[in-house]
Amino acid sequence: MSLYDYKVSRRLARDDEPFYALIMAAMRRADTDNLNLLKLAFPETWDELEMRYHAPGGYLPNEIPA
Repeated sequence: MSLYDYKVSRRLARDDEPFYALIMAAMRRADTDNLNLLKLAFPETWDELEMRYHAPGGYLPNEIPA
């Protein structure tokens, strides 16, 4: 990590983004080792990200597009 990483984390925290949105974004950007750690820490979040990635428009079968 670096000072830059720390400063970006402060900006992201200020933007009031939902926690799991940040985790999913981290999963999308992670290298292999970090993705494996995130998957271990947040297995349900990984499952949802993967399902939504493969679903048309990100909608799961039980959701109605707006």
